[in-house]
Amino acid sequence: MQEIIACSPTIPLQSYHRRPNRNAATTFFTSRHLLCLGRRKLCFDVVSLLDTLSPIPRADDKDAITSFCTEDFGLLRENFLMTTRRLLFTSLLMCSCCYLLPSRCFPAYALGDPSVTVEQVTPPVFPSGALFPTEERIVQLFEKNTYSVVNIFDVTLRPQLNITGAVEVPEGNGSGVVWDDQGHIVTNYHVIGNSLSRNPSRGQVVARVNILASEGVQKNFEAKLIGADRTKDLAVLKVEAPEELLRPIKVGLSSFLKVGQQCLAIGNPFGFDHTLTVGIISGLNRDINSQTGVTIGGGIQTDAAINPGNSGGPLLDSKGNLIGINTAIFTQTGTSAGVGFAIPSSTVVKIVPQLMQFGKAVRAALNVEIAPDPIANQLNVRNGALILQVPGNSLAAKAGLLPTTRGFAGNIVLGDIIVAVDGKPVRSRSELNKTLDEYNIGEKVILKIQRGVENLEVPIVLEER
Repeated sequence: MQEIIACSPTIPLQSYHRRPNRNAATTFFTSRHLLCLGRRKLCFDVVSLLDTLSPIPRADDKDAITSFCTEDFGLLRENFLMTTRRLLFTSLLMCSCCYLLPSRCFPAYALGDPSVTVEQVTPPVFPSGALFPTEERIVQLFEKNTYSVVNIFDVTLRPQLNITGAVEVPEGNGSGVVWDDQGHIVTNYHVIGNSLSRNPSRGQVVARVNILASEGVQKNFEAKLIGADRTKDLAVLKVEAPEELLRPIKVGLSSFLKVGQQCLAIGNPFGFDHTLTVGIISGLNRDINSQTGVTIGGGIQTDAAINPGNSGGPLLDSKGNLIGINTAIFTQTGTSAGVGFAIPSSTVVKIVPQLMQFGKAVRAALNVEIAPDPIANQLNVRNGALILQVPGNSLAAKAGLLPTTRGFAGNIVLGDIIVAVDGKPVRSRSELNKTLDEYNIGEKVILKIQRGVENLEVPIVLEER
């Protein structure tokens, strides 16, 4: 097939000549005809000519180099003997551009040493052998308890445009523990906080739970709300799962923990399910600033890495017993900074049965209104819990506790100030609530109160809050 380059009707075809020894029959201009062409036609001619040249030969191919120099550069010399600077510079520019293309580059050669074999350069591989006793114990603790840890996805119903009904949209995730073989799951309140903010009724589906089966496959179940307590950041869900999948966690005592003892945390940080971190108990009786906006007393501090997604997962002691529910971290970056907090198991054991039975936490209280700390400070009450109001038919009124009132001149007359409960000092309202959490409804306590300049002891029976 013949190709005509930059054909011009003003130039007779007899002036063209063909390049010999080429497979493709391509017609070219001689140098005297290029003088009649414009810049666009000239560039087109040069590109077409260079495309027919032989590839640049390898450096070790002497015969190809000789042929390339004599034949291809001879053709260039024959066709581009220009008489004007414009034509000369244009042809040189087009040659340099075309030969810099990847197809015109020299081939790359792999480096290596042919004098050696793969076997000679492969280092010996040694078996790891048996684990150390401490490692073996941690491995066994993880394998034993990981099936009691579940992955929880908060599910919120959102209406879709142009369709009826709603679709389930996951809005967050966290961890939880299998509480019993009835399918009850314990987690943090804030893990399913988005669903709880819509005030779901008891028994409504608020989350999805992934339970790890023995074959390593996670099975998904709908989780119904049983009960939730915002002040302790705890919630109880229930799944209809086969009993063989449910492996309840063993609950230990948090009241005998010592700073420095080893602990383990299992959870789903950043969505990486069943992740183990190891650390020590680095502090006790900490005030936890929960994500629900409340302060939880008696918290366990640990340096085991706790990250978003660990919330609701278990904190275990060296025997594999549950000593806390991971709930918060102290961080300025959103990731673990070595200071994590867990709700102690003593609080969990007390609150969870109430959530399962009543759907809410039932606490013992004095059934009086205590002044917030800022108001107490404005009234110059620096130590103790100031009583603002006492209901007329309450046990506190029958015990003789006095509220804060106004005098005849409009001045404020302070009520009783609770400074101790059964000999335990009380310096603020939060400390009073923390102390009363240790008691049950119907128990009798001795209040030490300050009334004016007098210090009195008043016995009282605790009521339901």
